[in-house]
Amino acid sequence: MTHKITIGLFFFISIFTSAVSAEEQKRSFMTAADLPSFGNPPADKRFAYGEDQFQFADLRVPKGPGPHPVIILIHGGCWLSQYDIVHAGKLAKGFADNGIATWSLEYRRVGNEGGGWPGTFQDIANGADHLLKVAKENALDTSRIIVSGHSAGGHLALWLAARKDFKNNSIFSSSNKVQLNGVLALAPVPDLALAHKKGVCDNVIDKLMHGSPSEQPERYAMASIPELLPIGLPQILVIGRFDKNWFDAGNHYYKKALAANDKVSMIDATESAHFEMIDPDSSTWSMVLKAARELLEIKK
Repeated sequence: MTHKITIGLFFFISIFTSAVSAEEQKRSFMTAADLPSFGNPPADKRFAYGEDQFQFADLRVPKGPGPHPVIILIHGGCWLSQYDIVHAGKLAKGFADNGIATWSLEYRRVGNEGGGWPGTFQDIANGADHLLKVAKENALDTSRIIVSGHSAGGHLALWLAARKDFKNNSIFSSSNKVQLNGVLALAPVPDLALAHKKGVCDNVIDKLMHGSPSEQPERYAMASIPELLPIGLPQILVIGRFDKNWFDAGNHYYKKALAANDKVSMIDATESAHFEMIDPDSSTWSMVLKAARELLEIKK
C-alpha cells in the first residue's frame, strides 16, 4: 500500500511540476533588470538616523490629517551594496497612495563600510526606532505600525519583529523600541544557515555574518529567524508561485513557524515570481495591499 501511495504521490507531483513549467513558459516575469524601470517617486521627507550616508529613512505620508498607520519598509537586494533604496520607492508610494504612511529604511549593506554584522542589523534597529522621534509632527499613528520587507529585506523585517525579545543586549539595546503590530514578509529569506548552505547570492551570507554558522554560532543564533521563533506577532508571508530562487526559502520558514505555534499565514501569489509583489502595477499588488490592511486592522 505504501508503495502505491508513493508512486501516486510522485505521479501527482510530476504532473503539477510539468503544468507549472508549461504555464511558466507562457509567462514573462520580472527580473532584477526591470527594477530601474520602477523609477523612484520622491519622498515627502528624508530623515537621517545616523551619521553615515546610508543611515536615513524616506517618509511618505497619505493625504489627509491623520494620524496615519505606518509601514516600516525594508528593501531587498541580497544584503549587497549594489542594490539600494531606489527601487523600493514605487512600492512605498503605492502604500502611501492607499492610506498607509511608509518609513522606508536605507542601511549599510555588504560592500559598504560598516555593513554586515553587526552594522546592518544595528541600522535596521536604529532606523526603525527613529520613527518614534518624528511621529507626532508627521501625524503618524504609533499604535498601528507594521514592518514589511522584500527578499533580504523580508529577513530583516522578521528580525526586527523578533528583536523585541532580546534582553540586556549591548549591541541592539534601545530605551525606546518601536512597537510592531505584525510583519508582512514578501519573498523572505529567513533562514541564514540554510541560505549559507545553498550559497545564495554568490555566498553573501558568509560576508554578511563574517563567517559560517559553525564559525559564528552566536551570531547566527541572533540573526537567523528560525532560531528566534516564536516571534509572537502576526506574520503574513507572500510567496511567488514562480519564484524559482526563493520559493523554497519562504515555505521552509513557514513550516518552521507553524511548528513553533507562531501566528503565521502564507499567501500563494499565483501570478508572481520574485519581483511582481513589489510592483503596484502588477496583479499581485492587491494581495499585498490587502495583507497590509489586515495586519494594520484597516477596515476597508
